[in-house]
Amino acid sequence: MERAFIPINIAVLTVSDTRTVETDTSGGYIVEKMTAAGHRIAARAIVIDSELLLRAQLAAWIADPGVDVIIATGGTGVTPRDVTPEALAPLVTKPIVGFGELFRQLSYDDIGAATIQSRAEAALCGQTYVFLLPGSTGGVKLGVDKILVPQLDHRTKPCNFVMLLPRIRNEPTGRA
Repeated sequence: MERAFIPINIAVLTVSDTRTVETDTSGGYIVEKMTAAGHRIAARAIVIDSELLLRAQLAAWIADPGVDVIIATGGTGVTPRDVTPEALAPLVTKPIVGFGELFRQLSYDDIGAATIQSRAEAALCGQTYVFLLPGSTGGVKLGVDKILVPQLDHRTKPCNFVMLLPRIRNEPTGRA
């Protein structure tokens, strides 16, 4: 029997000192693809490269029961201004290390060894999934199209992130 699609609520965070909603092609791509997939955009924000401000925004969305998933773009490089992983670190309940590993493996096909500079990662923070993608539109397209669209679709077999949400939330599953 085919599984039904289950829409989820997604918050989109762009980390940038210079982008606006009009010039944010990476955040715009996430919104466009997730909406086209059938999900709801629960919130969208652009926050400057500040560890404290980023952590505050992430923590607010993690605490919001109306947000199932946060997808952030930007601040994942290795320069001193790239602090998105550091902002997320104290909020992590369980790292999802395979996300970063898979992202860099797929990225290698596009940009070669330069992918080693990416600190794309994912984690479960309480009951909220958080995915950190690079700021480049190419990196966002790769992560969204090849990993997030299929893994945020309940119909993806053998398993996906959406099917785990009831267990993560300790909701009844109907199984004895």
